Amino acid sequence: MVKQDHSYDFRPVTEKDLPTIAGWLAEPHVAEWWDDPRKELAEIRAHISSVSVEPLIVELDGRPIAYLQSYDPHLEDDHPYADQPFGTLGIDLSIGPAELLGIGHGSAIVRQFVEELFEEGAPRVIIDPHPDNGRAIRAYEKAGFRPIGRRRSEYGDVVLMAVDAAEADTEEGD
Repeated sequence: MVKQDHSYDFRPVTEKDLPTIAGWLAEPHVAEWWDDPRKELAEIRAHISSVSVEPLIVELDGRPIAYLQSYDPHLEDDHPYADQPFGTLGIDLSIGPAELLGIGHGSAIVRQFVEELFEEGAPRVIIDPHPDNGRAIRAYEKAGFRPIGRRRSEYGDVVLMAVDAAEADTEEGD
């Protein structure tokens, strides 16, 4: 399991990161949950200069280990999660190297990043794993997310999960 003292660094994706991300998108554990890698890579490239989506590389001890993106569903026309409270941010995470799966990095990365989003003023953070992605759902639950409903949209069938800043504040006060 991941030691609790791990700290992850989040930095913006650059053009130089795209070959690494392309390699991750080709990994079976990532490809199972993402669309065509060429299409996805083109979208990630477009997000580099986007206002609504922030693409990030997650690093551990200087080593890139995951792709993370944060987005504001209220900045996109007809976004299926625009019904969430104003200020809500959505995130997506994919751990690249297969040997880092199942040892706690997913929940630890998400927990740290969500804390940073709350510090910046986000009232709620959402994430939307596929209903069959039990590993991701368990990791997100460990990070404090709870299911708030099922959705079907252009992103496919998902379990919409949320964690609210007020809940995080309550847990810290316990």
